[in-house]
Order: sequence, then structure tokens, then C-alpha cells
Amino acid sequence: MNKGLLIFLLALGTNCISQTKATGNVVEYFGKEKIVTTAEGSVLYHFSEGYTLPADKKSGTLFNGQDPVAWQYAVGKFTNPSKQKGDWLPLKVDTAGVFSGKEMKSAFLFTEYNSPKEQIVILETTGGTRTYINGFPHEGDHYDFGYTLIPFRLKKGSNEFVYTKGRFGRVKSKIIVPSKSIQFTKRDLTLPDVINGEKDEKWASVRIINATEKELKNLVITAKLSSGETAIYATDNIIPLFVRKVKFKVPAAKDNFTGELKIELTLTDKNGKVLDKTEFPIQQRSATVHHERTFLSKVDNSVQYYSIAPALGEGQKALILSVHGASVEARNQARAYKQKDWAHIVAATNRRPFGFNWEDWGRIDALEVLEEAKKVFKTIPAQTYLTGHSMGGHGTWFLGTTYPGKFAAIAPCASYPDISMYGFDKGDEMHDQYKAYESIKRSANSGRVKSLVQNLKQAGVYILHGDADSTVPISQVREMRQILGTFHPNFCYYEYPGGEHWYGDHSVDWFPIFEFFKRQTIPANKEVKEIDFNTATPQVSSTDYWVKLQQQIRPFDFSNITAKIDKQQINIKTKNVSIMEVDLASLDLKDEITINIDDQILKAPSDKKVILALQSEKWAFVNEIDTSKKYAERQGGFKFAFNNNVVFVYATDGSATDREWYLNRARFDAETFYYRGNGSIDVIADKEFSLEKYKDRNVIIYGNASNNSAWKLVLKNSPIQIDNQQVKIGSKLLKEDDLAAYFVVPRNDSKTAMVGVVAGTSEKGMKATWANNYISGITGFPDVMIFKADLLLNGLPDMKVSGFFDNDWTTKTLEFFDTTDQNITAKAAN
Repeated sequence: MNKGLLIFLLALGTNCISQTKATGNVVEYFGKEKIVTTAEGSVLYHFSEGYTLPADKKSGTLFNGQDPVAWQYAVGKFTNPSKQKGDWLPLKVDTAGVFSGKEMKSAFLFTEYNSPKEQIVILETTGGTRTYINGFPHEGDHYDFGYTLIPFRLKKGSNEFVYTKGRFGRVKSKIIVPSKSIQFTKRDLTLPDVINGEKDEKWASVRIINATEKELKNLVITAKLSSGETAIYATDNIIPLFVRKVKFKVPAAKDNFTGELKIELTLTDKNGKVLDKTEFPIQQRSATVHHERTFLSKVDNSVQYYSIAPALGEGQKALILSVHGASVEARNQARAYKQKDWAHIVAATNRRPFGFNWEDWGRIDALEVLEEAKKVFKTIPAQTYLTGHSMGGHGTWFLGTTYPGKFAAIAPCASYPDISMYGFDKGDEMHDQYKAYESIKRSANSGRVKSLVQNLKQAGVYILHGDADSTVPISQVREMRQILGTFHPNFCYYEYPGGEHWYGDHSVDWFPIFEFFKRQTIPANKEVKEIDFNTATPQVSSTDYWVKLQQQIRPFDFSNITAKIDKQQINIKTKNVSIMEVDLASLDLKDEITINIDDQILKAPSDKKVILALQSEKWAFVNEIDTSKKYAERQGGFKFAFNNNVVFVYATDGSATDREWYLNRARFDAETFYYRGNGSIDVIADKEFSLEKYKDRNVIIYGNASNNSAWKLVLKNSPIQIDNQQVKIGSKLLKEDDLAAYFVVPRNDSKTAMVGVVAGTSEKGMKATWANNYISGITGFPDVMIFKADLLLNGLPDMKVSGFFDNDWTTKTLEFFDTTDQNITAKAAN
């Protein structure tokens, strides 16, 4: 580190900021506005009395699949507390109509409504993580946004509602009679700005409530600006009793204008019948000021947005990606920055203000925004940078270490490196005694920043942290400073005197950071003579300049490739690598190249990319990647199935109970992906699925071979087969009526697509799949998890099978557990 440069930059920064300090948490400045009014109908009933049941406070972050209420419903043991209280305690709402108080900090809440008749209504709920309506699971509103609307059929007589604990220890709930059975709701719009001078239509999305028991197809949305321009779009289908966020197009404006327009939406069916109309404001702005843009995500074809503080002046500019903290919106993140004369500052939104901690689908959102912004603004490729605050500080560490070569420099502010070790109840420690936990921990290794930090060797690093931060202890970055000091030649570190977690816009818009960035560029491949690449899985991170990991020996164990160019020889050492590539053509070397890999000498021409494969413990060149096996673009674990324009396919065969439960199970996942990830998933019946219509898309099958007709199309050759009586894994057979399974396999008619499975044997097993914590940041899910329904109560002692398929997608290395020995390891026995 250049100490003279550091002192100069800090002095320069001190002179350029205001002496007035703001204090407090960033949430106070950038908090999400909460929806507090009901416009979708009239209130039938406001819940005011209920019962609470204490919940286990220690659940862990990597694995948190226990839910005693879900277990009771799965095995038929749930008892209405108004009839038999047991451990349930009565509770009434406070003066604001909210269930709150110390009883709600970590508890289930039960409420009940006795209806004089059957009818379709909407449950509006805030506060709980999950809601069970008459035993069926639905997504809640644990961030208290006020978004959650759940259409359902109210039974005549008693109707039961159970809410699991939320983030803030409060729940408010009411039943609404919808004003229309099909209608828009203005809650949670995703809108672009109308940009002066730009003639293309922009993507936007709005939610439609389908309070009917029929699927809505062939819907059309017409959008009309108050200035007269119109755009028409045939939008997404909506399954019964569901609220989907659907796409529409915003027309371009003919005339330049700055300010607020009105946009009117009209929803029509295939015959042109008007089903609903709504109107709301939209901003028209110049592209030279802070503004918002939208794009379609490749995850689910949903509309996502990002915000920009555009560069001042003309000409090609640099690009700075900024990733926000928990509760912050991209539009507010971007506005914390004053515009620069040399760089566009682009703020991604992690799909939500909390989203996925910049891991999982948050990671994908950051990468999609990065590529979209490069394309729109035609930025200088070698001048791309990364910064972020708080949770975004973690995102900066994570993205920076995960993607060496994408950023010339990174600047984490008020940051923590590893979210699994920060701010949680450390509940994961209690799982260490179980053998099944090893594969769960491994499958979350891609977020272990301190194990990947060597990847930052080529990039500059600037660390900024308030020395009075009570939200993220400064010990978090002091440790990172110490680690970087052992190997890194180019980093700066500054503790802001008296700075709390947020001390004004200069908590992120810190002048020395940008001066530091200006001095950094991404080197060309030929300029990088030495690589020390670390990754937990090539599915997340495969490339470091001119080397690429294609396949590991042990999935999700850390892999390392060190490579050094010495004239016409490349010396390579590997750990946990079975296939890798070297892009020799990008190195500008001459003639034949000698590759010394793990003390084995190979010769290669200098003008091409070579693929090296470990075969019988010897390295050899191969001509191409065998895509029928695991490779960088297609691997486990299970969570990666929820990508690649994924489609949910639910079972319609089997008993009436099967049909009802698997439809609800797919609906529940779609609700969860919407709420947590601003998602919009295509959900279809198995009879509608065809290989050609959904070509090369990932598929999630809800159901088994007995009741989902799409099984034979995409899972005919799966190494795991499930029906209503048994689970067959290779040559092994598990015959129990309460087994649930999550697993992922390749889609055989595609080189890239995957198939995820959510299935059970019999009714108990089917209901045991309810815990859907795979749609969550951080949690660890290997390729395969098969468990008894009692896992919902007892946790990992009731795991039957877990682990990873072999590289050829066979089952040889899956681990089988005997639930009678409680999976206890030697550590626990000692």
C-alpha cells in the first residue's frame, strides 16, 4: 500500500466534506415506505383476538427448516387453540390494531374467523413470515411492507389462520371482500422513468389480483400517458387465487418534459372486454439527471429496475456499480451520490430492499444490472468499479472476491465480510453434531468471503468505516485490513472519526474513494502474469482472467488454481480441480507453450484456448466440455434450479388432495419468490407443459411420478425416482409414507437447463415439503435432500439422504442416514 498516496487522499477528502455530521442508521434515511391503506375492497373482518405459542429462538441461518406448526398440519396433529389451548396463550391487539408486545418477539400467532357463508375473499396481512390459511401455507410479510394480499376461499364456519414469527415482532391482519374479482392493485409497482429523447418503450410491472378459481389467460394491458402516447402488451397468465406482478410497456413520450405524468392502465381479456382500469403517476426526466431504468431478468423474465447518477458531460465514461444496504432502495442509493464528471454511478436493487444479501439471486441482479448499464451507457470496459454500504458493504466484499477481473477496484463501506458470521443468533452451531449438516454447510461455501479474499490481488481495495459504528462493529473490517496486509499490494483503509453506521451521504459518497478508483484499471489478460484463484463452485464463480474452472473433484469444497507465467512456460498448481481451461490466445505469447500442471509437463499452441482434464490422476487435453456431466454452466445445488427463466409445473393427477396441495405448493413458492425477490414466475399445470414450448428453460416439478404427467418428459432418466409409495435412489429403495424430497438434475433435452423437484410420498411426505427456505439468501441446499416429515419438528436427525451427485450425475457419493442413531458425529459423542 502506498502510504503517501493514502495520506494525500484522506487530507483531500477531509477538505471536501461538510463539517456537519448526520447520525443514526441508514434505514432512517432510505427506508421503504409502507402501504397502510386498503383500496382493493371493503374490510369484512379485522382480527383483534388470538393466541400465541413461543417458537424456538435458535434456528440458524444455513439451515432453518423446522416449523412445529407445519409439522402438526403435515401429520394431522394441529388442534385449534380456541378449543384446546395447550401451550397457547391468549393475546389481544394494541390500540393500533396490531398484535405486538414481548409475546410476539418470537412466537406463532393463531387467529380465527367464523364465517356465515362460503365466499372468495382476500387476506391482507403484515408482519408474519408465513401464514397458514386453513392449513395451507402462504407467504407472509415479514419485512412489514404491506404488500401481502392472499385470495382464498373462505369456508362456512371456522377458518384458521396461523402466522409464523416475523422480523419485527408484530402482526396485523384483516379479511377483505374484493371490489372486483379481477383487478389491479397499485401496491408495489416497478416503473421506469420516461426519458426525454428516447424513443423505445420501457418495461414496467403491476400486480393483478385473480380472486377467481379460474386461470386468467390472454390478458392485454394498454398503457396511456397523460400526454397521449399509448403502448399495448399481451401480458402474463395468472393461476387461480393468486396475485401476480405482470409486465406491461410504457410508451415513449413525443415531447420533452420534466415532471410528473399520469399513466392509465386498462386490462382487457381476449375478447376486448375491459376487466379493470387504474391510474398512477410516473416521472418524465432527462437522461442527464438521476433517473430509473428497467430490464427483463433472465432469472424469471420479470421486470427489475436500477437507478443511475449519470456522469456529467459528453464522451465515454467509467462505470461504478453501487450495492445498497438492508432496507434501502436503489433509487435512494443512487441519490446519495453527487454526479461525477468521469463516471456513471449505477445502483442495483438486489431485487428488494432486503432481497438476498447480494448472494444467490441478489448476486445475479447485480451482474445483470452491471451488463445492462455497460450496454446502455457504453462505458469504458477497463474502468469498472464496485462499492456499497452495510449489507452492500458485504455485497462489495462478496462480489469483488467472487468475480476477479470484473472490477478495477472495490470500496466496501460500513461493511462485514461474511453474513453467516454477523448479526445472527449463531444457531448454526447446534447443527454441527449432525452428519447431514456437512453438505448443507458446503453448499453455502460460496459466501465465505475470507476463504476467497486472495482473488482480490489484481484489484484495488478502499475500506471506509465509522469508528463509532454500533451496527457493524469495526472489528469486522480491522480483521480484513489485517488479512489484506499479508498479501495485498494496493489497498487503503480509513476509519471515519466519530462516524456511526450512517453519518451523511459521505458515508458512501466519500471523495477519496473516487480519487482512488480513478487510479485503477482492469488489466488485460496479457498483463496478468500471476493468478491465485479460489472458488467454492464454478456455478457461482468460475473465471479469473485467463483461467476457468469447469469442474471440481468434490462439489462445493474450496478449489484453488495458482498459475504463473514464466516466459514461454505456465506453472500451475491445483486443488480440488478436475477440469479447467487456460485461454492461451489472450496472453499474446509466441510459438508453443509449456504447461507445467501439478508437476506434469504438457505442450500446447499459444493461439487457442485449451481444456485440461484430470483422467486417472493424470492431466490431459480434451477437445470439448461434456455437457451431459457437471460443468461450470450446469451444476447443483438445488437453489440453482430457480433461474434461467424458470417455470413451475404442478401435478394435476392423483387424488383431490394431491391436486389441491401441489397447486398450492407451487403457488406458495411463487408468492415467496415475488415477495422476497420481486419475482414473477410462470406457474402451469402439468398438462400444459411441453418440451418444445418451454425449451431450454429450467423447470420445477411439484409432484411425483404418480401424479405429475410432466415427470416422464423431464425426469424419465433421473437417478432418483419418487412415487406415492417409495423413493428409489440408484439401486436403493426407501419405502415410507412420509418422505419429502428436494433435488436437482440436468434437463436431458438441453445443454444448460435444469430440473428441480419438490415431491413427497403420500400425503405426509407431500406436506413435509412446506418449508421453502431455499428461496432465501444464505441458506445451504445441496443437490439432494430427502427427509421424513418429522424433520419439521426435530430438524436434521430426520434427514434420510443428502449430498451431491457425482460429476456424471450418478448417486455413488450421496450420504444415507439412519434416523435411529440421530446422525450423531464423533464430536457430539465426545
